Amino acid sequence: MGFKRFSLLLVIRQAFIIAGLAALVFLISLPGYHAATLLVLIIVISLTMETYRFISKTNAEVNRFLDAARYADFGQRFNMKSLGAGFDDLGETFTAILDRFRDERTSHEEELRHLKALIEHVPVPLISLHANGSITVWNNSARRLFGTVHVTKVPDLGQFGEDFAKNVTVIKAGERRLVDFEVDGMAQNLTISATQIIIGGHAERLISLLDIRSELDVAQLQAWQDLVRVLTHEIMNSITPVASLAKTSADLVDDVRAKITNHPDLVEDLDDVHDAVKTVARRSDALMNFVQSYRRLTRLPAPEKSAILLSDLFGHVANLVTRDWEQKGIALSIQIAPSELDIIADRNMLEQVLINILQNAEQALTGREGAIVTLGGRLNKRGHVCIEISDNGPGIPADLARKIFVPFFTTKRDGSGVGLALTRQVMISHGGTVTVTTAEKGGAKFTLTF
Repeated sequence: MGFKRFSLLLVIRQAFIIAGLAALVFLISLPGYHAATLLVLIIVISLTMETYRFISKTNAEVNRFLDAARYADFGQRFNMKSLGAGFDDLGETFTAILDRFRDERTSHEEELRHLKALIEHVPVPLISLHANGSITVWNNSARRLFGTVHVTKVPDLGQFGEDFAKNVTVIKAGERRLVDFEVDGMAQNLTISATQIIIGGHAERLISLLDIRSELDVAQLQAWQDLVRVLTHEIMNSITPVASLAKTSADLVDDVRAKITNHPDLVEDLDDVHDAVKTVARRSDALMNFVQSYRRLTRLPAPEKSAILLSDLFGHVANLVTRDWEQKGIALSIQIAPSELDIIADRNMLEQVLINILQNAEQALTGREGAIVTLGGRLNKRGHVCIEISDNGPGIPADLARKIFVPFFTTKRDGSGVGLALTRQVMISHGGTVTVTTAEKGGAKFTLTF
């Protein structure tokens, strides 16, 4: 409606200008009409200037609307009543269009913020690999996974192990791979999967990095617990009557031997029988104690967590374990940074874990000159509390390091294979991990990460 009105007014103005020009030409051809000619000329010039002003003002309003739409200045308002009747509707239309743009933009921004919030709080780390080799880290989970390392390009991935960097680089859309991921001296397993997305006409691969270590640990632990539960049940059912009969037989042999003291030959034979029966009874008791120790793996209670100051914990454990270390030539160094570092854990369980590892270190260092054990606490690159126990002993061979946390496995002659298996179970119950590596001084280094 406004544009029709504009066209009509423009035609009327042009008609007056044309009529004025015709009159001006006519008057110029007549002698003696100088005053009338000047008046008509002034009228034509005035009409021309007014028409130019009319068109310019309309164009200015249209340009202002287009600029507002281009630069998202949706606060602009258009009052075009000064252009004449009917233009107020055009101004209201311009204003309504900008309001619609503003509402749609607000809606899109809210959806984008919601999507970003979802991505940020997704527990699965997400990264994108672009064709130019750059990397986008999408969420907090990915930033926590990489720790303090700033990942912006493909070569940065090499800091987390060759296997991880290679597989992330070559994985194709739709593929799923299990890779080793190394950070802060610890290795873990990640499942990576990729999908291809198109953004702004450019293809990129969106890669998810799922840490399945805890799930694997829990599943493996549950399998071991089930196995131990079945074995202990069957062994106890079989060995208990054997032990009972052996003890009863030993008592019967003692009674018979007391009654035939006047028959030396029989007494000597009964002594042999008595020794054999006693041996069976003793080994049966030892086997029952062995089985009972493994029952601890299936009956570990839920941890009762509380705040524990590492300096207090280390001091208490050191007093329990190191009383005779000085005579054995073993030194203990305690290092905590920061000094007020604490953790949330079950104190009794954690004390037992530390005592077991320190006793293992003591056995490895006995008779070794310059023996030293370092008990330390620190924050790793991800901000997790780590307790480290290292020594300068012979260390643990790589092929054995993979087995020492497995139930029943032991390198000690009189070992049961329970201690480190129980240590791993305690750490899993705390949502943490235990790893063993080679220390800087060449010995073993156990790291408890919470």
